[in-house]
Amino acid sequence: MDGILTTIQDTLEGQIDFEGQKSAEYITTILLAGTGLLAFVLGYVQQDIRLTLWLGLGGTAVAFFMVVPPWPAYKEVPEKWLPVGTGISGAGIEVDGKKIN
Repeated sequence: MDGILTTIQDTLEGQIDFEGQKSAEYITTILLAGTGLLAFVLGYVQQDIRLTLWLGLGGTAVAFFMVVPPWPAYKEVPEKWLPVGTGISGAGIEVDGKKIN
């Protein structure tokens, strides 16, 4: 059972870059606001709370499907990290009169 869960976790776990996070947030905001407004207006016109709730739930499900999985579009601008050991050690920082390495 642990092997299956590990396989599923490795498949679904993914890293997205900062631009991908920005895009995911923008998409979520637009989808939820748009479907919320649409659900409210149609529910008001039809005088049907059930329609409003189902449209809102559908919009939430679409937003969830579009932003939760780590789609390749969210990984297009990877961060360039410094190689290990290339940082400036200490950089002349002093704390309470003691130099930090």
